[in-house]
Amino acid sequence: MKNKLGTAVTLGFALFAMFFGAGNLILPPFIGLKTGGEWFAAIAGFFTTGIVSPFLGVLTVVLFGTSFTDLGRKVNTVVVTVLALLIMLCIGPLVAIPRTGAATFEIGIKPLLPNFSNIIFSFIFFAIVLALSVSKSKIVDIIGNFLTPFLILSLGILVTVGIMNPTAIAQSTGVTSQQSFVFAFHEGYQTLDVLASVIFAGIIISAAIDKGYTNAKDRFKITIAAGLISMVALLFIYGGLIYLGAHSGYAFSENVSRTDLLLHISKALMGETGTLIISIAVALACLTTAIALTSAMGSFLEELTKGKIGYKAGVLITCLVSAYFSVKSVEEIIEYAVVILDFVYPITFALILTVLFFGKIIFSKTPFVAAVATAGAIASLSVFKHFNLFSSPIEEIKTWLPLSQHHLEWLLPSFAAFFIAAAFNSGRKAHHKTSETD
Repeated sequence: MKNKLGTAVTLGFALFAMFFGAGNLILPPFIGLKTGGEWFAAIAGFFTTGIVSPFLGVLTVVLFGTSFTDLGRKVNTVVVTVLALLIMLCIGPLVAIPRTGAATFEIGIKPLLPNFSNIIFSFIFFAIVLALSVSKSKIVDIIGNFLTPFLILSLGILVTVGIMNPTAIAQSTGVTSQQSFVFAFHEGYQTLDVLASVIFAGIIISAAIDKGYTNAKDRFKITIAAGLISMVALLFIYGGLIYLGAHSGYAFSENVSRTDLLLHISKALMGETGTLIISIAVALACLTTAIALTSAMGSFLEELTKGKIGYKAGVLITCLVSAYFSVKSVEEIIEYAVVILDFVYPITFALILTVLFFGKIIFSKTPFVAAVATAGAIASLSVFKHFNLFSSPIEEIKTWLPLSQHHLEWLLPSFAAFFIAAAFNSGRKAHHKTSETD
């Protein structure tokens, strides 16, 4: 408690590193490449879903408890538990953790050791993750004090060199500023950070408590300070990587490999040194995120099973499943992740926004459940579309839904359902009181 600034920096760096994983590194350059001269609008779009939205997730959890499942008191315990399970599978062994291993191999190992086996690498990578995740109490300090400074330094060098000496002029790619914003906004979903934020918040809050911030007010202040520090660091790195992509001189194609693009940028800027720097950055970014997510999954399984699966056993299971999926390429993981994210993201977002804005004034659970259910129903349309089920009627329904062009067709209906349920609930209570008076 004596060194508040030091604690805030440690927690902020840890939160930055937890968020900054494989997707956060490979997505921004591709966004910059596709949007070209409209890169600034793209930064704004990615900033919204990649930085602001995750911060709102952290803010929501710290306002209403110490972990995501505490929101069950505001909504519905079963609904939040099921949603938490879906989130954990997304940011855990099905998508996010395997992607950290795959990205580390493709960007950090393959360029330096082209004949190295990805299966052997996967075993080594997750053995390291397992070793560093077993001690739950030391996770934040390991990440915040040791790994993150090297991560920020390596990426900071690359971004600074690229901004000062761009390899090419940003060209027009035929997309407008609005299209650039929307594209980057939707790409921000692939970072998984909104989903991860409500889980990482619990890790940061727990670390704050361990450091002596047991009072709710002090805990809120230190967590928000850490969140702001991580936001500034993320904005610098994201903005820089989008700028580098726009000024890379790389020929744009929808089939461009995101990992190949990042390697091209680093080598064009700094030669073989750039390749080495990006290899280190990728390894650190993916390792820190994998450690945080594995730890979170272990804790979640322990809580979900009421101790039948202990923390260490949960960590081991997570590493084994993640290692199995990580032998796929990054592009393959991104491809199947889209289907899952298009369903889970709107539900989580709807929960965060309604609880954040109305959790202190609306005490009935019904409106929150109505908002989440509506978001889930609309999100399921995207899932059906991915599998070419009812494509024509779904496309027609989507054209009638506001904000569908921004991939936010769930937003207004969810809030409408919330207000209708709140009004109905309020009217029912008023009628009940009147009946009692009569």
